Amino acid sequence: MPSLTPLLMVAAIWTVAAITPGPNFLMTVRISATQSRATGLMAVAGIAVGTTVWGCAGFFGIHALFITAPWLYLGFKIVGGIYLIFLGSRLLMRSRNPSASARAESASHLSNMAAFRLGLMTNLANPKSALFMASVFATAMPAGPSLVLGALAIALMTTISITWYVFVTSLFTLPWMSRAFERARHGIDRVAGTLFILFGVRLVLKS
Repeated sequence: MPSLTPLLMVAAIWTVAAITPGPNFLMTVRISATQSRATGLMAVAGIAVGTTVWGCAGFFGIHALFITAPWLYLGFKIVGGIYLIFLGSRLLMRSRNPSASARAESASHLSNMAAFRLGLMTNLANPKSALFMASVFATAMPAGPSLVLGALAIALMTTISITWYVFVTSLFTLPWMSRAFERARHGIDRVAGTLFILFGVRLVLKS
């Protein structure tokens, strides 16, 4: 039976990381407030899969791979940064043309699969997630952790992410919250778009 102490440390570190606002949070809020709850939950499922992927990468030593092949890490950073800049630019363009934005969104709602892909790609866009995962394992886990302990830690992190983002989705699909978001949507889009671009630029430029 694995010791609970490492898992409690993982839970504490990852809970703080999960609730800290970032691209995943901004994307979940916007989808939840402008689409249906089911669509928001599909985006959460994408985030959960991304968390599992980065968790496995962190546990199996992607940090060592990035050190061995720095060009691979650089490639991940550039592609991820460009993707976040693209998302931010789209939000800024929509916020500058409210009537066209409203017509476009009323005519084309995200499918469940599109929401899943958006959640997954937003999560995977930041390769620093893998390095953070590796640091979590290095900080909280014993030397040479067993596969069982690693699997439990990854499952725990994924569960925490799902719990947090399901809460966010449930909150922002409440009618009064959706109405409040709708009234402030274009200002929020400007802020969110700017933050996405800043996240992307920082990802590309910061070594």
